[in-house]
Amino acid sequence: MTLPALQNSSVFYRKILSRFPQDISLAFAYGSAVFRQTGSSQGQMGKNMLDFVFAVDDPVTWHTMNLIENRKHYSFLKFLGPKHISSIQNDYGAGVYFNTLVSAEDRVRILLQNENGKLRAALVRNLKRDFRMVIGEDKSKVSNIVKDNMPHFRKLYNNILQECPQVVYKPQQGRLEVDKSPEGQFTQLMALPCTLQQQITRLVDRPGKNRDVEEILLQVAQDPDCGSVVQQGISSIVKSSSITQSAKGIATAGLVKTVSYSAKKLQKMWRGWRRKPS
Repeated sequence: MTLPALQNSSVFYRKILSRFPQDISLAFAYGSAVFRQTGSSQGQMGKNMLDFVFAVDDPVTWHTMNLIENRKHYSFLKFLGPKHISSIQNDYGAGVYFNTLVSAEDRVRILLQNENGKLRAALVRNLKRDFRMVIGEDKSKVSNIVKDNMPHFRKLYNNILQECPQVVYKPQQGRLEVDKSPEGQFTQLMALPCTLQQQITRLVDRPGKNRDVEEILLQVAQDPDCGSVVQQGISSIVKSSSITQSAKGIATAGLVKTVSYSAKKLQKMWRGWRRKPS
């Protein structure tokens, strides 16, 4: 987008944000209506879905206020009250309360960031260690996002890539050279989140061996299929929470909106398949 377009978008996003309770630590917008994806015209972007994520320190208080201000946004769960809504949000799935197809103004940018130390650290970790897509997404989605927004990604990850000793980053050519030696792969495996390291250990270690994590990761680092093992570990972690979160979405968004939303996603996936060269 051009700078004036970005400024106008910021005003639009903040106007939507003003309709919600303001006790928010972090708010950001994402989705195909924020940054243009390959194959989408400026006119189409105005019809695309705009997604918001709010992080709040006190979900019960926030849902109490939002039930007063935006009661129509909730499914039948509104009759259970803010405490039960917060419990459903925090105790099931991915710890997220999801709603969809909420109308605003007739139709990934940080909008608000009153951050504490833990939140800031989590944002930095997310950039360094980020990783849904089996059913309901255009299989070219990632590629479509990256192609038209390469300058934004370079700016976002430039410092991290420059500081990583296992990567030679050539910004002028837009190329990365990654150290694939056993030593380099071991260093990268040791930098993974602990939960993922433990899951890799469970996948690789034979029952009864009880070897420590470092020993297992050293073994994985020697494997030419090291990347596949890591991918397996991530998939096994994400699988259970993604299934329960999807099931929870039927309750939080309501059956009618869930069916409508899912149909739109499947339609996007079908269009993506049709565009794919044979």
